[in-house]
Amino acid sequence: MNSKKNKILITGSAGFMGSHLYDTLFAMGHKVYGVDDLSGGYTRNISQKKYFTKLDLRDRKKVAKYVDKIKPEVIFHLAADATEGRSQFTPLSAMDRNLVAYLNLLVPAIKNGVQKVVLTSSMSVYGGQQVPFNEGMEPMPEDIYGISKAAMEKATKVLSQVHGFRYVIIRPHNVYGPRQNLADPYRNVIGIFINRLMQRKNFYIYGNGKQKRAFSYIGDVVPAMIKAASTSSCNGQVINIGSDTPITLGKLANTVLEEFFGIKKIPTKFRPVNLPDRPQEVKNAYCSHDVAKRLIDFKPKTDLRTGLREMIKWAKELGPQEFVYLESLEIDNFRTPKTWKSKLI
Repeated sequence: MNSKKNKILITGSAGFMGSHLYDTLFAMGHKVYGVDDLSGGYTRNISQKKYFTKLDLRDRKKVAKYVDKIKPEVIFHLAADATEGRSQFTPLSAMDRNLVAYLNLLVPAIKNGVQKVVLTSSMSVYGGQQVPFNEGMEPMPEDIYGISKAAMEKATKVLSQVHGFRYVIIRPHNVYGPRQNLADPYRNVIGIFINRLMQRKNFYIYGNGKQKRAFSYIGDVVPAMIKAASTSSCNGQVINIGSDTPITLGKLANTVLEEFFGIKKIPTKFRPVNLPDRPQEVKNAYCSHDVAKRLIDFKPKTDLRTGLREMIKWAKELGPQEFVYLESLEIDNFRTPKTWKSKLI
């Protein structure tokens, strides 16, 4: 991306992050196209339906035909099966919707002269290494989703070196805010907490609640992604983007309850219930943002309580959502989390 207006393609543009990114780039005057298969996104998130195409990136022929038609100069790739915990039970989907779908897009894009690719990767590539994770660490993913994302990163680097397009790899983490998919029972812990409370039910925490994450507000993440894509010193870089403030899930649960009800004393029936750990779930996962601070002067502005208030306000306007489960998992056995097997969420 440069000072002139670009022809941009955003994949996953009906989803949470993709729709916010689309609206921001469109408002900046770029010609922006969006695709999404609507498996996790919603038409209500699509602001410019004229430039939207429903497209499943697993369909290689249709993807090639679409890319041949629009010939994007810049691609922001956000489409994903972003389910770390579930990927151990749906490994084929994780690979098909992440690595295979991405290559189905990237190959015709290279043929059509794509200039830059901004790949949305994941903190999951770090695995269970020492926190805070930094970009100098070798990827050591501990789940299938993380493996697929690490492979996407490596494929981007190799194909860029051979074919000459520029790239930036963004590793956002635990992003939350308005438009997040509240109906997904497998991921988005804040969304699950809020949706359960709107249903007048309590929620669940896997493990003892002492695991730490840093939750990143969408309004901080999207501008940083665009700035990284537009800054020449970011070319060829991997960049963590997100909050600098880790919090335990137990503390997060209390904070969500306080902001949802607007009181400190929470009724006992809404207190979370602890369940066994999920397989291969990393206990502590949060990042250093020294690279983002150095290259794009990244400074998260939204504290957790402020971000939660915005998300809760939006969620209450939308109303409670019925959780949508897969018809079946690819692997379903005694290791399947109880909340999924019995549809407790």
